[in-house]
Amino acid sequence: MKRTTSLTHLLFGGVSAIALTTLPGLPAHASDTVALQAEIAAMKSAIKQLQRQVDQAQAQAAAASATAASAKGSGDDLDLKVKWRGAPELSSGDGKFKMKVRGRVQTEFNSIDQDEARTGRPDVNAAEIRRARLGVEGVVWGDVGYIAEVDFANDVTALKDAYVEYTGLAKGLSLRAGNFKTPNGLEEMTSGNYLTFLERAAFTEAWGLDRQIGGGAIYTQDHFTLSAGIFGPLPVNDELFLEDVKTVAARATVAPINNETTTLHFGGSWREREGAEDLRSNPIAANDQLFRYRTRGADLHLADRFISTPQIFNQDTFWGAEALFIWKGFSVQGEYTELSPDIGDAFVGSDPNYTGWYVEANLFLTGEKQNYSKGVIGRPKVKNPVYQGGYGAWQVAARYDVLDLTDEATTITACTLCGEQKTWLVGVNWWLNDYSRLQFSYSQSDIEGGALGGANANDGATIQGFGARAQVDW
Repeated sequence: MKRTTSLTHLLFGGVSAIALTTLPGLPAHASDTVALQAEIAAMKSAIKQLQRQVDQAQAQAAAASATAASAKGSGDDLDLKVKWRGAPELSSGDGKFKMKVRGRVQTEFNSIDQDEARTGRPDVNAAEIRRARLGVEGVVWGDVGYIAEVDFANDVTALKDAYVEYTGLAKGLSLRAGNFKTPNGLEEMTSGNYLTFLERAAFTEAWGLDRQIGGGAIYTQDHFTLSAGIFGPLPVNDELFLEDVKTVAARATVAPINNETTTLHFGGSWREREGAEDLRSNPIAANDQLFRYRTRGADLHLADRFISTPQIFNQDTFWGAEALFIWKGFSVQGEYTELSPDIGDAFVGSDPNYTGWYVEANLFLTGEKQNYSKGVIGRPKVKNPVYQGGYGAWQVAARYDVLDLTDEATTITACTLCGEQKTWLVGVNWWLNDYSRLQFSYSQSDIEGGALGGANANDGATIQGFGARAQVDW
């Protein structure tokens, strides 16, 4: 109000001064005095009109400010934030809503000498799209997360991670439901984007460690994790059987040392799995869902399988132990697993005990460190990416991998010696930046036994392979 009064005085004084300076002198007659008073009255009227306009402008500005404040308080404004984390990530200003596109493309070439003279399997020289995934992940209302991702590799559509997760009960606790990995093993729980070699160790495929539909709980803290779940079928099998696969699984990890230079990790996991039963009309035990155990030679995806059991097991128990040590750019890790399957009622034989294990070491020649968080290996941070004129990150690695299906206690008619595969691998990885890399590996598998029917036709075979992959993820 004081500002308005001052403005009025200023306008009045200014106009009066102008009027006085324009008069040649004081009026000498009454008629001149009357004319001067009329001019002053007209000026006062103009000043009042200007004052009303100023008051109206101030009122409109105040109303606009109040409207903007009300809209912000009610959340009606867009308030959108955009970040780039390999792909665009959209989020609300308060962080309660987020959405990010995710995916990966992995193009791979395999050249494999399959010892045709001994195994009868031809050599392989072929390329494939190993993975081509696209999906979304995000958060709604701050405590409900989701992921939905589909793989389109080689014109085959397959559902991968697809789940919802609630995190509002307690810090570090997540409740998850959908299609996701059973909590088993260090390599299995680590994303394929960050594996040292092209494929996981042989026991991962052999024991059927994979995603299944179910529900579980995950509890993570700085130095330990606990996870457990109950699962039904694989997505491809959810309509094939009237009574689903029944699986329970759990994993615990501890990292007593985990700092910027050093990590020491130990873990253990367990899984109990039972095949689905055929409950259709005229049930036949042999029609139940049954398991078999086998793996590919040379730890390459396009190789044939040279050791295998018959498909006669209706349930199994898995357990595994794992360890990881990281010191600056060097790391060594290993896992040991056992699988104890039960033979189905329609078959004859004693229940065997199979084993699989590996040990590997790798070194970043360029000073990067293997990233570790919450019980798994994560994305490394490239110090000198190629797009900035650097040489990227260079990593060398070696691994020895064993899968043993030759339990002597087994008296299964169809397989007295299902085989043992011993594989050694060396590899080089070139990370161009945090989100893309080239991988190269050479591997050799030595086969003992490895044929159904007791003939052991693959015994003594040597499978050699070279693999290369170009990868980008976002």
